[in-house]
Amino acid sequence: MASPKFHNSIRKYHRWLGFFLAGVITIYATSGILLIFRQTDFLKFPQTEVRQLEPGLQIESLGDNLRLKNFKVESESNDAIIFNLGQYDKSTGEAVINTIDYPKPLAKLVKLHKATHNSPLFFLNIGFGVSLLFFVVSSFLMFMPKLPFFKNGIKISIAGALFALIFVIFAS
Repeated sequence: MASPKFHNSIRKYHRWLGFFLAGVITIYATSGILLIFRQTDFLKFPQTEVRQLEPGLQIESLGDNLRLKNFKVESESNDAIIFNLGQYDKSTGEAVINTIDYPKPLAKLVKLHKATHNSPLFFLNIGFGVSLLFFVVSSFLMFMPKLPFFKNGIKISIAGALFALIFVIFAS
């Protein structure tokens, strides 16, 4: 069995890492809440983007060049292609795209949660995940196993895990 000195050391590391990660957790919580509402227009504003493309593109190559999600052409004339998010002028090559998106700071928060292994944010996400796992393990090492705090902590953790499992099974 580990000594009280070991448990006190774990408490110290848990506390200091917790203080350090308080800001990171706030950022992740905010971006997670934003992602819950990503299918709505909550906190989103109209934005217009102008892209200069090659003049005279056909419909197929226009979709490939714009790389827009759910790109659909609505109509085509001799001098323009109208699509679901804007229009493309065939003679000048100018594409005007009208979207509804988060302001730049909030858009960056959303990208934090969507980061893949190709993004520099990958390292922050992995570090944060490993830190959260440390919190899980260290919370059980903060008290001596014979103390009532430890035994009650185990019971509460099991209840929390069961609650999450039941919620995931029946709510999805």
